[in-house]
Amino acid sequence: MKDNPFTSDIFARIWSKHFNQSAPGTHFVFIRDLLFVKHRFLPIYYNYGKTHTKGIDYCTNNSNFQDLKGKVLLVYDIPTFFNLPVVLHKRIKQYKIKQYPGFLIDLKSFKNLDEYILATFKKSSRYKLKKYKKKLETCFDINYKMFYGEISKEEYDFVFESFKKLLIKRFNDKQVVNNNLEKQEWDFYQEVAYPMILEKKAGLFVIYNGSQPIGVTLNYFSDNILFDAITVFDIDYAKFHLGSINIMKLIEWSIDKNLGIFDFSKGHFDYKKRWASKEYYFEYHVLYDSESFTAKSLAFLIKTFFEFKQFLREKNINETLHKLTFLLQKTNNSKKPKPVYEFLEVEKEHKKEELMKIDWDISETDFLKAPIFDFLYLNNEKLNTLQIFEITDKNSYYLFKGKNKTLEINIKTS
Repeated sequence: MKDNPFTSDIFARIWSKHFNQSAPGTHFVFIRDLLFVKHRFLPIYYNYGKTHTKGIDYCTNNSNFQDLKGKVLLVYDIPTFFNLPVVLHKRIKQYKIKQYPGFLIDLKSFKNLDEYILATFKKSSRYKLKKYKKKLETCFDINYKMFYGEISKEEYDFVFESFKKLLIKRFNDKQVVNNNLEKQEWDFYQEVAYPMILEKKAGLFVIYNGSQPIGVTLNYFSDNILFDAITVFDIDYAKFHLGSINIMKLIEWSIDKNLGIFDFSKGHFDYKKRWASKEYYFEYHVLYDSESFTAKSLAFLIKTFFEFKQFLREKNINETLHKLTFLLQKTNNSKKPKPVYEFLEVEKEHKKEELMKIDWDISETDFLKAPIFDFLYLNNEKLNTLQIFEITDKNSYYLFKGKNKTLEINIKTS
């Protein structure tokens, strides 16, 4: 692959700062383009980036294997669709260990988004996708922005802080831990993305409601591939299918930039299977000196360990562990109960003194978001024309007054 962002100098330098204390990496003549970190005690070396990349590739040199004598190299996260032309010396052997599934869209034969949608989805699904986008843009002040090659540091910091808040909100709701939010990982992503955006090796795609990000995707780019690295949406907008809209906009952007592949990267999710045109796997490659007993033994142990991890993953044991870890770490970020509410027709006109106008976009009225967004969605109303009142003589009753529709809402938190 040409211009792999995960072997770039920026990525390697900042990754080493966060995960290798900026110590010099080890280079092997036999395997070009990669730097390695040595295990503290054993003759095992793993590649820069480790599991923080979305796809590593490498080339080998059959005539220079001397510096691999007695050693084991572990290369993480190699997508099978890269089809690496690896040439091994007769003394150097290799294990390929299947790990996570991956999904991608091959865009090379499509001139625009409409062609892809037409070729991929049935008529009913195409109608729904158009409806989702129209509903979102009708109800809110929506705009889309791909930060690519240019972004102010102030805007970058604002988007990344919103990014983090949305991820915390999302995974508190799911009640599972997210490794990306661990301080060391998040600090790495926040530091590495900015210079890579300026060099067009990364991008932040943001969906705004007004000036507030409600969806953020961190992408990386090679010469021909968009890698979807981390994506999150505000769960309050779930009814509006931000995920589908986000994918459509990224496909559109990718085709405009002549990118041939939209890579959803690792992990099995239903939406990936629905949108993807190809499924592949990430592999870990173990290269070792077959004439060294130590290297051969260590390579076999590494292979066995990761095969066992994949077995547990296929049995969904990892998902259970993520949920258990969340429960053990749970503090005040536990899942909030969802409000129960019903919409009612207005039976009589309310007197002015019976209504108290309120601001929905403050923490004290956070419980109103779900019914507000339902009201907008069901009645094709726009948020910036909606007026909200508390009905003071009726406990837990509110009046939603849109441009075309007015309803009472009875809300009960449970």
